[in-house]
Amino acid sequence: MPSLGKPLVVILGATAVGKTPLAISLAEALNGEVVSADSRQIYAQMNIGTAKPSAAEQARIRHHLLDVVQPDQTLPMAAYLQMAYAAINQLHNDGKLPFLVGGTGQYITALLEGWSVPEVPPDEDYRTELEQFAKQAGTEALYARLTTADPDAAEKIHPNNVRRVIRALEVLKQTGIRFSELQRKTPPPYRVYTIGLDLDREALYARADQRIDHMITAGFVDEVQGLLNQGYTTKLPSMSGIGYLQLAAYLAGKSSLKQAVSDTKHLTHDFIRRQITWFRGHDHAILWHNSAALHMPSLLEDLHRWLAG
Repeated sequence: MPSLGKPLVVILGATAVGKTPLAISLAEALNGEVVSADSRQIYAQMNIGTAKPSAAEQARIRHHLLDVVQPDQTLPMAAYLQMAYAAINQLHNDGKLPFLVGGTGQYITALLEGWSVPEVPPDEDYRTELEQFAKQAGTEALYARLTTADPDAAEKIHPNNVRRVIRALEVLKQTGIRFSELQRKTPPPYRVYTIGLDLDREALYARADQRIDHMITAGFVDEVQGLLNQGYTTKLPSMSGIGYLQLAAYLAGKSSLKQAVSDTKHLTHDFIRRQITWFRGHDHAILWHNSAALHMPSLLEDLHRWLAG
């Protein structure tokens, strides 16, 4: 861990709100680099559908924790946190200002609160058993099992987040200790300045829809086809991401492209609502800004003052 008081700037917000361009502009002005907090951009070969910073954007400012694993691999939360802390500390050692940027609320909250996530290896047989139970009995029945076994963990996990519910039950089975008890918190000794980007909800939905249309034009369908051709199936967590699953269904002849795009937009709206709910419920002195009315000189002046203090 770095010495007490080393600065960390966090830029968070929902999908399509404008985090990447702001982060790049601020990092250029303040000798910074970006540490990604995006659970989809960790996957190599998945660029268009995850809205990964472009090659040109990455050439302007170095981004860390992109392309960390292949689509058939996983990155446990404990591993992400270890890598993120290491990247932030290295930037401090290099005299750079780290910017933690992303829309994965759990990544950001876990890092800022210093969650001690259990490093328990996966139990594939048990996972399969629980997945089958969820399919047969429903996600609510699976969630009820967690509510009974570990009510504190259940409070922090959305009932529809089947993977997280299964993980909590898996940890309990292997360790005999509740997932909530293992998630101790030791906040890292950073001095944090958190910028939250917001936008009128309908305007944000429209911006997200426009970005999805651009993804299609940019070759999203070909990206999904290429992944399927390599044997990456929709059973993988990476390929179950919004857009990938819907376009895979289209490519399998199970829906039209129009329907796949419409479904992707609808699910993205739902995802945006969940992101905003998370950030509002885990507000660590977030300084909210309307991304359509950002005044960069004032924001830079505030950051310079904070860094000097």
